[in-house]
Amino acid sequence: MVTGKAEIGATPRKPGGSLRRGWTTGACATAATKAALTALLTGQFPDPVSITLPKGETPAFPLAHETLGENFAEVGIVKDAGDDPDVTHGATIIARISRAAPGTGISFRAGDGVGMVTKAGLPIQPGEPAINPVPRQLMTAEVEALCAEHGIAPDIEITISVPGGDALADQTWNPRLGILGGISILGTTGIVHPFSCSAWIHSIHRGIDVARAEGLDHVLGATGSTSEAAAQAIYGLPETALVDMGDFAGGLLKYLRAHPVQKLTIAGGFAKLTKLAQGALDLHSGRSQVDMDFLLAEALNAGLDPAQGGRIQSANTAQEVLELTTENGIDLATPIAKRARATALETLRGAPVAVEVIVTDRKGDILARTDFA
Repeated sequence: MVTGKAEIGATPRKPGGSLRRGWTTGACATAATKAALTALLTGQFPDPVSITLPKGETPAFPLAHETLGENFAEVGIVKDAGDDPDVTHGATIIARISRAAPGTGISFRAGDGVGMVTKAGLPIQPGEPAINPVPRQLMTAEVEALCAEHGIAPDIEITISVPGGDALADQTWNPRLGILGGISILGTTGIVHPFSCSAWIHSIHRGIDVARAEGLDHVLGATGSTSEAAAQAIYGLPETALVDMGDFAGGLLKYLRAHPVQKLTIAGGFAKLTKLAQGALDLHSGRSQVDMDFLLAEALNAGLDPAQGGRIQSANTAQEVLELTTENGIDLATPIAKRARATALETLRGAPVAVEVIVTDRKGDILARTDFA
């Protein structure tokens, strides 16, 4: 439902060797729910507690906190995100289980540190806790199975809490998406695959969903805060129109292909948009590089003296090439912007989305800007 930055912080270098996978907040909440309900029904906490994930895996989770009261039980499980750069790694996911009135069924509540949905366009309706559909399904399945085993109706209230989750949410997309008060309980498979960046891409999708639900006809996808601010100085778009694209141009464009909005502005620095101009859809430095031969060809087409070609080919960075061409009176940013726009249109495959590209420097000054048409 939410995410993107959602569960991802600053991306460090990948560690050497094989990468260890981890578990989603949804998997941890499910395990905590099962352990707490077991204790409520039997008086004993299973430690570790095993659950079944959507693809059949049966991981076991050690309990970090347990409380058994007269009419409730509570379990906390510390989230282990493996080797993924995840802002919720190390957070404690707590499930408090209590009996509900007969006939009321299973209900979900947001405790401390779990957000509430306030805007349309997300998989969970406004007014509901930010607990995604798959985690709800997993928790429901465990509750129904345990209740059936003990011959009782599944009239159970599940409250999920994450101490400190309100502070963690400030590092996510939740405030921009209208999820207030904390993080979201996420996951579709229960497994966090290191550096898959699926949470960020899912947050891009949810950002588009919210913008469409609010009837917006123009969204802004920026590679970072500097380029976003430069484009915002032009348009002053509402916050829900600001899609934190980051390095994932492909994630944005492919989703817009199937879920179009009328206008898209892509804003970014010269190096990132050079990669898009080359045809790369993942702009991260570890997954795509600037091609100096490509920049040389564009510079020559823009009128650069061929005698300067060797300096471009031996340049270390795109910024160095930009400075060299600028010193020689060559506008390299404009052809890069046009080529980046062409990549975007090619990726959209005829979807009814008008695209504009804005290239900025490191200070946020605009170097080039295409038309939408």
